[in-house]
Amino acid sequence: MSVPLYQAKAEMFRTLGHPVRIRVLELLQDGPKPVRDLLAEIDVEASNLSQQLAVLRRAGIVTSFRDGAAVMYMLSTPDVADLLAAGRRILGSVLTDRDGLLVELRATGPTGTPRARSR
Repeated sequence: MSVPLYQAKAEMFRTLGHPVRIRVLELLQDGPKPVRDLLAEIDVEASNLSQQLAVLRRAGIVTSFRDGAAVMYMLSTPDVADLLAAGRRILGSVLTDRDGLLVELRATGPTGTPRARSR
């Protein structure tokens, strides 16, 4: 029995809901990288990075392969990079809207009327 599409999407977004996983995906946008390079860029213990990579691999968001002695990771599809870019755009819009709201809140009194300017 298959799960509904909305449930599968929710699971994918839960998988993306960790800062280390997001950072890994950002770093992999430029192409495959060995674990040692990821470790150099992300301030976590090797065991923690390994766990996060395993979560991403199980979800099918990244793939891994051997290049000699190095284990390389890469995005499973360019669509992952597109999703990260969309997330950045959405976050930019949300933060811009919040900044505008904050300015508006500071410019009005408790009742929502404009504050009198001090001279």
